Amino acid sequence: MSVSLTESAARQIKKQLEKRGKGLGLKLGVRKSGCSGYAYALDYADTLNDNDAVFEDFGVKVIVQEGDLPFVNGIELDYRKEGINEAFQFNNPNVKGTCGCGESFSVG
Repeated sequence: MSVSLTESAARQIKKQLEKRGKGLGLKLGVRKSGCSGYAYALDYADTLNDNDAVFEDFGVKVIVQEGDLPFVNGIELDYRKEGINEAFQFNNPNVKGTCGCGESFSVG
C-alpha cells in the first residue's frame, strides 16, 4: 500500500499546519458522494487511531483509515497553481470513471 505527496503538496500541507498551529499531518479519506460514488475527504489529523496507516513524504505525514486504503492505494497527492486557482490534485490509479461535474469518482 502506498500514498505519496509531491514536494509542492508537502509544502502546502506544512504551511497549512503551521498556520493552524497544531496537527500531526493530513488525513486523507473517501466518502460516498456525487453521481459516480465517492469523493475525497481532506482534514487535519490531530491523533492516530489503531486502524490508521501513516505515509510520509518530504517530512509530511498523510494518515489514511484502513477502510479507505483500497480507494486511495497508489495515489499521488499534488498541489497546483493554475492562473488564479490553487488546489490539491488527486492522481489516483484506482479511478475507473469520474462524473461530469468532477465532484466524484468510481473505482472498479
